[in-house]
Amino acid sequence: MAEPINAPEATNGDSLSGFLFALTAYLLWGFLPFFMKAVAHIPAAEVVAHRIVWSVPIAGLVLIWLGRTADIKHALASPRMLGMATLTAVLVTINWGIYVWAISADRAIETALGYYINPLFSIFLGAVLLKEKLTRAQVAAIALAAAAVAILAFDAGGLPWVSLSLCFSWGFYAFFRKTLPIGPNQGFFLEVLLLSIPSIGYIIWLEATGQGHFGDTGTADVLWLLACGIVTAGPLMIYANGAKLLKLSTIGIMQYIAPTLIFIIAIFVFHEPFGHAQMAAFGLIWAALIIYSGSMLTSARARRAEELKPAE
Repeated sequence: MAEPINAPEATNGDSLSGFLFALTAYLLWGFLPFFMKAVAHIPAAEVVAHRIVWSVPIAGLVLIWLGRTADIKHALASPRMLGMATLTAVLVTINWGIYVWAISADRAIETALGYYINPLFSIFLGAVLLKEKLTRAQVAAIALAAAAVAILAFDAGGLPWVSLSLCFSWGFYAFFRKTLPIGPNQGFFLEVLLLSIPSIGYIIWLEATGQGHFGDTGTADVLWLLACGIVTAGPLMIYANGAKLLKLSTIGIMQYIAPTLIFIIAIFVFHEPFGHAQMAAFGLIWAALIIYSGSMLTSARARRAEELKPAE
């Protein structure tokens, strides 16, 4: 899924190219469930391992093209940066694993809910861990999201763990990723590079024990697994370039494109069940996001007005 809305190097204005980059990335993420359904017969752990391994050459080529390989050499020589990158790499792996499994298990609606809640959870994290002051609108939005989770928990007789796990893993990933002093493209390459070591070992073990799908006689699975690198690295790289050319408020609104598409696909294409409890919960979530987005846009306008005010 998407990078955190607080992307580095954001500009004070929007550009058409930035909008098109971000829109392309969010559309690719929104339609990603179709790809995950196509590989649903392959265990989620194997799919994630191939997502990691085949992302390395793609991300590496992008860094060579950008001329930013020196950043990776510096990062590899810094134990502190390697430790931070290992933490974010583990968190993103957990997120990918749950997401891949959930789509294959016909729980795409729960993935959409998790990514809808995520920005509100990020605000909550900022208040708890960074002591950031919440506005009334933010408190109201978080309360509505909590009520939505409570409704689903009551209906199912337990917490919606898929949604919460996706939300928490990506929320903490975004939080710690902000502390990694390296650009988005370089950071992604560093993460998949570190993850590729155990991933390659796992793939070799699967193939040696006859459990892997990459060595099948048919070419379909091989092509699907090779494509894992493109569908993983491609949107992230496109997004990273778009985020630098957009205001944070614009990115904040656009991030709902992907979960909205996932929600629509889950209901109308995958025909997942959507009962009264889910309807009530999503109604509360959408109300929360309207309040949150409205507050964010109002704050952005106020800041711009203050910046344009002539000095006395």
